[in-house]
Parts: sequence; C-alpha cells; structure tokens
Amino acid sequence: MPPEARHGVSAGQHEPQPIQPDWLTFGVPAFIGRVRIPGTLSPASMFCLVFLPFALGHFMSSLLRNINAILAPQLTEALGLNSAQLGLLTSAYFFTFAVAQLPVGMALDRFGPRLVQCAMLWLAVLGALVFAGSREFIQLVVARAIMGLGLAGCFMGAVKAVSTWISPAKLPSVQGYLIAVGGLGAASATLPVRLALHYMDWRWLFVMLAAGCAIIALLIWLLAPTPPATPRKPFNRRMFYDICIHPVFRSTAALMLLPHAVFFGVQGLWIARWLQDVGRYSPQAIAWLLYLGMAAVVFGAIATGMITEWAAKRGIAPLSVAACGTALFIAVQLGIALDWRPAAAQLAVLFTLTGTITGIDYAIVAQAMPPALTGRASTCLNLFIFLAAFCVQAGFGLVLGQWQPDTLQHYPAIAYQAAFGALAVLQLPALLVFAWRHWRPLQCCAEHFRGIRYNVGLTLKDMYETGSLRPSRQRKTRPD
Repeated sequence: MPPEARHGVSAGQHEPQPIQPDWLTFGVPAFIGRVRIPGTLSPASMFCLVFLPFALGHFMSSLLRNINAILAPQLTEALGLNSAQLGLLTSAYFFTFAVAQLPVGMALDRFGPRLVQCAMLWLAVLGALVFAGSREFIQLVVARAIMGLGLAGCFMGAVKAVSTWISPAKLPSVQGYLIAVGGLGAASATLPVRLALHYMDWRWLFVMLAAGCAIIALLIWLLAPTPPATPRKPFNRRMFYDICIHPVFRSTAALMLLPHAVFFGVQGLWIARWLQDVGRYSPQAIAWLLYLGMAAVVFGAIATGMITEWAAKRGIAPLSVAACGTALFIAVQLGIALDWRPAAAQLAVLFTLTGTITGIDYAIVAQAMPPALTGRASTCLNLFIFLAAFCVQAGFGLVLGQWQPDTLQHYPAIAYQAAFGALAVLQLPALLVFAWRHWRPLQCCAEHFRGIRYNVGLTLKDMYETGSLRPSRQRKTRPD
C-alpha cells in the first residue's frame, strides 16, 4: 500500500499529516540522529533521548574512575605494587582525561556531543579490554590511560547536551542530577564491585565493563537528537585565553579547582587506604563505607542543585553557596588530619558528602558562557581539575612513601596526617581570599544603606552601576 493511502491522502494531494506524539516521532528508525529544534522536546523525550543516554556515560566514567579503590588489594597482590606505583597507576586515568579536555571541548562545540561521545566510548571499550588482558605494571598504566582518554568527554558531553535542550534556569538542577548519576556510578564501584569479585576475578570484571561501554555508545548513537547546524567558530587560541580570563571562570577556578581535584583524587583511591591502614577496617566494611559515601553523593548533588536555585531566588550567588560547602569540605579534611579515629567512619562518609559541592563549578561556568562556548569552557575547567587531580593522587602516594609500611603493608597514621594536612593547608588560602573579598563589599553595602558614602573599590562600583545593589526606589528615580 502506498504511503498516501496509509495516511488517508490520495495520490497527488499534499494535505499536512497530523502531528504525532514524541514516542511515535522518534520511532525506529526515524529517531536515529533526528534533527530537532532546542525547546521543542517534551520533558519525557528530554529524559529518554538526551538525559538518560548521556547520564549513563557519566555513570560508567565515575565507576571506572573509582574502581581501583576496591581493586587496590588485588592489584597490589598480583603485581607487588608500592604506594607510589599504585598512585601512578590510578592517576594515569586523570592525566589522559585532562590532556583530552581541550580537544574534546572543541569537538563538542564543532561536531556535537552525539558523535563525539559515541566515538570516544569505543576507545574506552578498547582500554577496558587491554586492562583485562594486561600482565605487567606498564601495560596496566597504558590501559588505564586509554580508559581515561575514552571517558574524557562523558560528563562534558552530558553538560553540552543538556545545555542545548533545557533552559539555563534549570541547568543547576539538571547538572545536580547528572552528578547524582555519577554518584551512583561511583557507588557501583564499591560494594557491588566487591560482591562481583566473589563470582569473577577483576579481569573478567573489566570485560563486562567494556561491554557496558559499548552498549552505552550504541544508545547515544541511536537515541540522541541533533540540533540544527549553527555557524562554526574557527579555531582561535585567543578563545581559550578569553575563557581563562573571564571573571566568572577565574573566580570559580580560584575557589573550586583545588577542592574539586582533592575530592576526585582522594576519593578515588586514598580514602579506602586510610580506612584500611589507620582505621583497621576489613575489606567488607571499607566497601560498605565507600558505598554509603557514594550514595551520599546522590543526596548531596540533588541537594546542591536545589539549594543553589533557592539561594539564587534570594539574591545569593552560586559561588557563595560553593564557598560555604568548600569550608565544610576542608573542615572534614582537618578532622582526618587531626587523627580523629573514633569518627573515622563518619569522616569517610562526610568527606564524600561535602565534597559533592565542588561539582557546582561546572554549572557556574556553563551559565556564564555563551552557548557556542559551553563545551570549550567546561572542558577547559575540566583540564585544570583533572591535571590537579593527577597531581593530588600521585603526590599523596609520594607523601605516604616517605614512611615505611609495616609487614602488612599498612602505612602509619602520621603519614596520612601529613598528606591530609598538606591538602587542607593548600586549599585554605583561596577560601580565605574569597571570604575577605566578599566581606568588604558587604560591609560597604551596609554603610551605603545607612546613607554613608564610601569608596568601596571597583568591584562594588560596577555592581552599583548595574543597579544590583541599589535600593528599589533609587533604581526608579536615579538614572544609570
């Protein structure tokens, strides 16, 4: 039967066909890479076609990033690794992840997240299979580096995709949901991996993870829609310079970059070793505590998005919310550095819960940049974060290596105190500078409302000229 007859239209007629619901519009095979205009997707289509497939990629990225925290005893026993080698093996993921960020950002803006993410996930499949078949330390490092390269665009691709299809006002919440999915992936790298090791060794586990990456790549290729083509910006090194000197990017990176790197670098490996060496917890108990901590990421990420939107409606900047969370995160690290052993389990969970606030930096940068630059801006931030995470994770192992382990390869508590204390000291200056810079304008603003004029400096002057600090009656009567 000809197509015209099936739709009740005789040959030669050109009557418009009825609008079909989204689930029919995206039917097989019409939905594959279908071009759609941003803003036209229903919430259900947005979830199924955009959020879900890209969030699954971020899930797998978080799982593979944190899996060595549970596999460390098996890898150490199989290859006889010391703390420095274990740190280098695990941090190789961060290094290639960071190196790939700028090329990935340009590719996301030029070719779109659908094509880029699908291709890179197949590279992650290769890395996982090579890791499963490796027999030497250097082979494992190379395989781990390939995995980091293949998964380098998972979160940024998801950010680029959701930034394209949802309104900017909803971006903090949706990115909170993305981070929550990443928390589920990190949680899956703890107790579920521990349980899986009862039925298979770590090599077969990586074969299964490679299959998971392949399935997610196919889902993204089949489901993700494509926005209309936009004029491509030519490559310009000045563009990255402009991103780096953007006031929002600079202030966000200054405050959040190092805490975010500490969260990634320590949570992915050393928090488990601290629980083992200092807390003397069993492997089962460690897996359970890590699972609770990663489950806290889900709560923390969703709560962060909700609190940020609530604060924005009351005139509180997202960076101020981030500063409060960073202060709590550093306080937890100081508790670990002070060797507060009775609360070791609680500190391990709180480390992950409070560290989740560091993920807000992506939303702050994405909101401040033009849509055509969100991919490059986010990956530029990611470059600095993961390079710092590489240094944190590898450097932590070098600090521990300054002390001799006991016969069971447990490092003394003083080694962990030195490492955590050094991290806390490195993060404090940026927080104190942020507090000092924002405390002075607040004081001057209070004096202004009392009718006293002060020269409050360039920052407050700019804010005043835009009208954001004027009383409502002044905004009505005084010209700008």
